[in-house]
Amino acid sequence: MHDDLTNFPGAQPPRREPVHGRYVDLEPIDPTVHGDALFSAVSAPDGIEERFRYLPQTPQTERSDFDSWIAEAATSSDPLFFAVVDRSTGRAEGRQALMRIDAANGVMEIGHILWGPGLARTRAATEALFLCADLAFASGFRRFEWKCDDANAPSKAAAERFGFTFEGVFRQHLVYKGRNRDTAWFSIIDSEWPALRSAYEQWLDEANFYAAGGQRQSLRELIAAARRG
Repeated sequence: MHDDLTNFPGAQPPRREPVHGRYVDLEPIDPTVHGDALFSAVSAPDGIEERFRYLPQTPQTERSDFDSWIAEAATSSDPLFFAVVDRSTGRAEGRQALMRIDAANGVMEIGHILWGPGLARTRAATEALFLCADLAFASGFRRFEWKCDDANAPSKAAAERFGFTFEGVFRQHLVYKGRNRDTAWFSIIDSEWPALRSAYEQWLDEANFYAAGGQRQSLRELIAAARRG
């Protein structure tokens, strides 16, 4: 923890530029570059209701609705939207955003996550999260947040798997889609990131996966070991 922040200079806000990984690249969202592939990913019928259940938008099954959304997303600086592009195919398979960017206090959140069927529950999706967290802390942010509807059990489980610490629930925090949202808060802080980063790097390494694709060690196990020191 930092006791004296008298000389804290603030963090560097994220730029609208690509972030490169080994399995995915995060590319600032661009309708002309990502529109076709991203629409295919977000509108895939398998699991579409669940993908959109806790997002502000309704399922984007009509191209005109999607085109309106992506045109607005491409000009937004907060949230700053990225397409998650599979490096092996060059196709955008999902999207996510950095948001509530408070560079003065060094706080930023990941949100608007929508990983299509080709990305969800893959090592590429985990890397997409890792790249945003690593960018945040490399840019001088002190706190990286994950928030979700408290009713969204899969999102809360994902936050814990990714190494976020549960901090509590803001009751009656929001109204969206005609219903109440109690918001569960999670965070990673800068002092925790070096150990978590090491765990991510071990997990993402090709050597951690069998030829058939199964993992030798889970990310949860590696994070727990990193926290024990």
